[in-house]
This record gives sequence, C-alpha cells and structure tokens, in this order.
Amino acid sequence: MAELFNLIERGNHWLKLDEIPDYPQALNGLQLENSGEIHQIFASVDACLPVIRQAAEKKGSLLVVHHGLFWQGAQRIEGAVYEKLRIAMENDLAIYSAHIPLDVHSSLGNNARLLAALELKGEFESFFPWKGIQLGMRALVNVEREDLVQRVERATGSSAHLCPGGPETIRNLGIITGGAGSEVAAIAECGVDTLITGEGPHWSYTAAEELGVNVIYGGHYATETFGVKALAERWSQKFNVPWEFIDHPTGL
Repeated sequence: MAELFNLIERGNHWLKLDEIPDYPQALNGLQLENSGEIHQIFASVDACLPVIRQAAEKKGSLLVVHHGLFWQGAQRIEGAVYEKLRIAMENDLAIYSAHIPLDVHSSLGNNARLLAALELKGEFESFFPWKGIQLGMRALVNVEREDLVQRVERATGSSAHLCPGGPETIRNLGIITGGAGSEVAAIAECGVDTLITGEGPHWSYTAAEELGVNVIYGGHYATETFGVKALAERWSQKFNVPWEFIDHPTGL
C-alpha cells in the first residue's frame, strides 16, 4: 500500500507539471481524489467509461491517463460523465492525468520511449519549439524507410500508414507523438526529412509530398501508450505497488 499524495507529489515533481505548458482542458495532475490509500496502479491512454469500469474493479486504485476526465471541456454531469464519476468514487478510484508533460519528458515521455523502442543508432536531441518548450525529439540516423516503418509497427504493436514523400534513406528523423501531422510544414522547416507522429488531417499527406517529407502515421492511440506505462512503472518501483496497463485502443 502507498499513500496517494506521496505518489502524486513525486509524479508532479518528475514531470515538472508546474513548468510545462498545456491546453487548459488537460488539467494535469490529480483530477479525482480517493480515500488516500493506493493498493494498485492502472495505466491507460484515456479516462473513458470502459477503462474506468475496469480500473474500479480493485478498490484503492490509482488510474493514470494521458487524456483526462476534462479533455472535452466543461460538461454537464449526466450520462457517461456521471457514470464515470459515480463508478470511480464508489470504488475509491483516484485519477491522475498528464498530457504534454508526459509527451516531452526526457526519459518517461512518449517521444523518448518510442524513440528508444525503435532501437536506432544516432544522435538524439529535443526539437520543435512550442510555447517555450521543445515538443518533439529528433535523431540523426541512417535507416531505410521501409525498415523504419517496420520498426514503428513493432514498437507500437499496430499498423502504420506511410506517406513516402521524402527520401528512401532517412537521415534526419523527427518524432512528435499524438496528432502532430498538421504541423508538417513547420516541422519540415526544421530540416527533418521524416516525421513519425500519431495522426494528421487529410491534407497533411499531400502537403508532406509537396514538401519532400516522409510521414509515418503510427496511430494517435498507439504512439501514446508509452508514457503512462513508464510513469506507472516508475511509481511501482518507487512505492512497491503493482501496476497494470489497461489496453483500450481506438484504432485512430
């Protein structure tokens, strides 16, 4: 057993929640308190009703997610919104969310963990300025395009979609997990010849072709499972509490 606020204090410190900007609806940190005792940690991408139902089966649990309870903004507490809160509170389930801080963290982040899972040799650094931080990671590599697509699919456990707009031999790779496809023009200006992201709008494909950039769309969900797993594992090691991943893929 661990004390909830000890975990929360440590997690906030690791992720530097007070320093990392985000969208208002992210509301990073503890979103729903419980009685204070944590016997089990669950990790998942979204604080959706099926995930909360599963996490609530073991009382005294903490659910850490990437997209929290308030991602869709202020809503009336009725229907599924009511059910999520009711089930969580009746079963003593605490909920913690971390969005951009869990994308950009140098060791726990989605970008860093996905890059590590690709098992590439090269020089790695942060890149792509956004609101005073660097939103992605880049690597100077030497890898064939088809090989990289296969590496992405192995890392995510999901099929990837390729826009072959750039070179077959990749030298300058950029990674921004989630929905960064709409930034393809600005990313190309950074000198990246290949971008790995989760998804993008329809026009990002043709824009990438015209810009001479490869884009590997690995899936929004699939590219954002890494950070919540890493944070849950870190908490588990620090506080000796078991953790488990709840897989609820969207296919997007």
